[in-house]
Amino acid sequence: MTSEKCPVCSKTVYPMEKINIDGKSFHRGCFRCAHCKGTLKLGNFTALEGLFYCKPHLIQIFKEKGNYDEGFGREQHKTKWTKANE
Repeated sequence: MTSEKCPVCSKTVYPMEKINIDGKSFHRGCFRCAHCKGTLKLGNFTALEGLFYCKPHLIQIFKEKGNYDEGFGREQHKTKWTKANE
């Protein structure tokens, strides 16, 4: 008997409904884009710092700000340089 739990819903994941990503077992229906909540599949997702995105939204968010930090709600990397110089 399996005791693997889905990180999204915390319910048991059985082999017939399982998808393994980054060493974690998800229900196929729980594996969703962090932006649009659309269901992801093995061939149409990208991972960025522990979050999963559909490829179209990862590209869209990147293009809006031109970088992965500001576009995804994190502190811009260049601010780390200015803090070090202060």
